[in-house]
Amino acid sequence: MDLKLSGRTALVTGASKGIGLGVAQWLAREGVHVGMVARSAERLEKEAVALGKTTGVNIRTLAADLSDTNARQRVADAFPDVDILVNNAGAIPGGTIEEVDEQTWRNGWELKVFGYIGLIRLYLQKMKARRRGVIINIIGAGGEKLDYGYIAGAAGNAGLMGFTRAIGGSSPEFGVRVLGINPGPVLTDRIEVLGRKRAARLYGDENRWRESFAQMPFGRPASVDEIAAMVAFLASDLSGYTSGTIITIDGGLTHRGQLP
Repeated sequence: MDLKLSGRTALVTGASKGIGLGVAQWLAREGVHVGMVARSAERLEKEAVALGKTTGVNIRTLAADLSDTNARQRVADAFPDVDILVNNAGAIPGGTIEEVDEQTWRNGWELKVFGYIGLIRLYLQKMKARRRGVIINIIGAGGEKLDYGYIAGAAGNAGLMGFTRAIGGSSPEFGVRVLGINPGPVLTDRIEVLGRKRAARLYGDENRWRESFAQMPFGRPASVDEIAAMVAFLASDLSGYTSGTIITIDGGLTHRGQLP
């Protein structure tokens, strides 16, 4: 499907791997010029070079730690005019309130919660001035299915959901759409990290993390492509009446028993 995105410009954070890389790839294949931001300069550049060769669009990179306010400003200065902002960088640690100490909790929120808020603060003003733009926050189904064993993520993601809905409900007044995607389990390095913590807590053996796959819808986690394709569609004018909402992609897990 031609999403009619060719010639537009996007900024994708956390773009060196996983969902962020998948989003950059999908947008680039639709003819979007992509700015890719992540902390790992070497990995980022490697993926960007490969993507530029296969798509022919302009791919630019910037290594930055988005938990830092100055780094967020540096990103906004390097990529001043984007049509699509995809907030994806962030990894809030798993664990109960007893297991996640205050500094670890704060570090997770500085990158994901305040990282998202900070970039939106910078880019929303630019988009308002042009009266166009789309902001998509990759949040997480942990903000809907609240799990004591993922307490920092549950609270952070729930906050980002409220933030997204509040801004996206009013942003159409100035021509901007703001919305979110809540992925459930997705087959990335991240699911292994969380799965190992959960397996250690439940079974006393972190190596049993794959056992939960059998309980998932269709017997598997989501693929990166299943998330990235939705981002591309929501960023397009074919979804031009969508704002202030959260799309959950979890195979129905949120509406049944405990998340595996």
